[in-house]
Amino acid sequence: MKRIIYVSALIASSMLSCQTVKKGNQKVGVSTVVLSTNVDADLISIDSSLVKKHLYTLASDEMAGRKPGTEGMEKATRYIEQEFKRIGLKTFAGLKTYRQEFTYKGIKMSNIIGVLEGESKKDEFVVVSAHHDHLGTKKGGEGDRIFNGANDDASGVVGVLSLAEYFTKKGVNERSILFVCFTAEEMGLIGSKHFGKGIDASKFIAGINLEMIGKTPSFGPNTAWLTGFERSDFGKIIQNNLIGTGYQLFPDPYKKFNLFFRSDNASLARLGVPSHTFSTTPIDVDKDYHKVSDEAETLNMTVITETIKAVAKGTESIIKGKDTPTRVVIE
Repeated sequence: MKRIIYVSALIASSMLSCQTVKKGNQKVGVSTVVLSTNVDADLISIDSSLVKKHLYTLASDEMAGRKPGTEGMEKATRYIEQEFKRIGLKTFAGLKTYRQEFTYKGIKMSNIIGVLEGESKKDEFVVVSAHHDHLGTKKGGEGDRIFNGANDDASGVVGVLSLAEYFTKKGVNERSILFVCFTAEEMGLIGSKHFGKGIDASKFIAGINLEMIGKTPSFGPNTAWLTGFERSDFGKIIQNNLIGTGYQLFPDPYKKFNLFFRSDNASLARLGVPSHTFSTTPIDVDKDYHKVSDEAETLNMTVITETIKAVAKGTESIIKGKDTPTRVVIE
């Protein structure tokens, strides 16, 4: 695979408001993009250039597929830790670093957890999560052997980092937010299961999980879908908060794949936490899923950026302590 040289993000959406410069016959968007709404005067601002930097770094050949226990995974972990530190997040529950370390089947691994403390409801927690592991590399064969995992799930990690930066600058969180990059999701939700063993689930108000948010959904542009929509009123809260923004959230259309239980939200949901996964990818026809072709250049930067902004707007009432989703019941 050729290494990718980072360039300015290409922006092409009617909802974007940003400066453009000419480059040949193309217009190239630069710097910050904003989502204006008819609901209030606030603007959701996400740095599109930083979104692309995060994605191309985490999905680079240098990370070698981010398989737990490998040097590539260690490099990805260090990158996320550096970003948490730059943003100004605190460590979690007595941990000395951002790493929640443990051993699974002889492999040393770690979840990466950063905390943005709340104000009036600091002992109530909202989790914003994605998994930073992937499949590593092929053992043999010709040509490309690296499972870069750009959509699955570097795109979700980009969302975690971007939302951490957004909410830290915004300063509106009455509840505490845990920004978590879970390990070993691909091995069976191992990292999130380990995390769930050590928490008092009654203090956890919601789980906002991001998985594969880099492609245009079957519903069309400026949409996403949510797993387990019918299992709590979490999704209805998000839909209500998105009224007037031009962005829509739909229930998971791929029920036969049982996706609610196949991502890290499930580990918290099994404890009763209203924890759901946002996604945009048409998984039933995605040709890059778990393939070496899942690379950064196959993703749409506008889709990622707009989805992050929609998640920020859609979940803000929960983070402010105004809305509390109903608990999940697993039958």
